[in-house]
Amino acid sequence: MQVTIRPFGNSRGVIIPKLLLAQVGLQESAEIEVQNGTLVLRKPQPQVRDGWASAAQSIAAAGEDALVLGDQSLTDEEDWQW
Repeated sequence: MQVTIRPFGNSRGVIIPKLLLAQVGLQESAEIEVQNGTLVLRKPQPQVRDGWASAAQSIAAAGEDALVLGDQSLTDEEDWQW
């Protein structure tokens, strides 16, 4: 399929048919990069810690956020066994 590259402000753009976007699962946003002279669009990868804040809030709300190691200082090396 051939598309026209059109002016879009100070940039250029193409219209991607909805059917093509649906076939690859793109909806609101995409990652774009150049690989070997080719533009590549792909689904955004989730952030490494995506969802951690809401998970921590759920744990705290359930009362399951007690310290696992207790409240003693981890810097007391004299208590450590090497």
